[in-house]
Amino acid sequence: MRLRLTPRDTSFFDLLADSASHLVTGANLLSELLGADRPGRKVIAKKLSDVEHAADDATHSIMRRLNSTFVTPFDRDDISGLASALDDCMDYMEEAGDLIVLYKLDELPARVSDQIQVLQRCAELTADAMPHLRSMGDLTDYWVEVNSLENQADKIHRKLLAQMFDEIADPIQLMKLKEVVETLEAAADAFETVANMVETIALKES
Repeated sequence: MRLRLTPRDTSFFDLLADSASHLVTGANLLSELLGADRPGRKVIAKKLSDVEHAADDATHSIMRRLNSTFVTPFDRDDISGLASALDDCMDYMEEAGDLIVLYKLDELPARVSDQIQVLQRCAELTADAMPHLRSMGDLTDYWVEVNSLENQADKIHRKLLAQMFDEIADPIQLMKLKEVVETLEAAADAFETVANMVETIALKES
């Protein structure tokens, strides 16, 4: 255990946990949006946008705290990078929901729901993991499972693209759906980035 001669500001743990909690709300709203009709989707997309703004505020709070804190609980660049990575997850999910509404995509392939279910699980795991940064313990299962989920998301993504190119004749519709699917895949990648950063931080601090 390292000997610390100056006190650490432990509020960062609460701030990161707050940031991650928005991901759970966002992923659940995205799932809800998928099952709604067009008017309902507009309402849910607005809620999703509000959550994205709240997540931005949480990120800004972390950055402001960093700028006013001399001794941080772990490397300040790691804190900044982790906060930004969490924000990226939310940004991609909000973007996907917004695209579904803007493109008026009434019918979506069933595997889109599979993509979102992966994101919901990633969000839950990420939110559960953040409080463990205080001790850097019990985190291995988190990053292992998120990496496994991202591999699952890759397979869903590939099958979904193949299905779309086989079944959708309208090139405009295909382009719209592809953009949504790619954005959801980017969200899964972003969750893996967070997990990889947590693994790196835990190893550095052990």
